[in-house]
Formats: sequence, C-alpha cells, structure tokens
Amino acid sequence: MWRAGIGFHASHSAGAMLFSLAYAYLALEPTQLLFKSPFLLALGLAYLALVAILCRLYWLRIPFWGMALATSLYAGALIANGA
Repeated sequence: MWRAGIGFHASHSAGAMLFSLAYAYLALEPTQLLFKSPFLLALGLAYLALVAILCRLYWLRIPFWGMALATSLYAGALIANGA
C-alpha cells in the first residue's frame, strides 16, 4: 500500500511539473503561441483552478495557498494582457 501511495503522488507531481514546464516553454517561445491561443490560455486557467480546488478539498493549507496564488497570478496576467 505504501508503494502505491508513493507511485500515485509521484505520478501526479510529474504531471504538475510537466504542465509547468510546457506552459513556461510556450510563454517564452518566440512565436508567442500561448498568447495567441485562447484555448491554451483557458486550459491553463482551468487546470490551475482545478488543482487549487483539489488542494482545498484534499490537501493541506500550504499547498492550497500556493496554488491559489498561482491561479490568481495567472488570471491577473490574463486580465492585464487583455486576453
């Protein structure tokens, strides 16, 4: 059971890191693909909001506040850029 728990958390952490790396690459990519795609922008916001909700329901306070901050900053950047 312990190994299953470790595998579960490791796979979900890897997914969160992959999301972060992919969106960081898209944000820094010279053609500005991320900022030209309303779908990708909305997908990023939906993912962050979902993880923040999951943090609130199932995790501890510190991860929740970190995800809430990340979601707020992402949403603020969308508003500031007029997306």
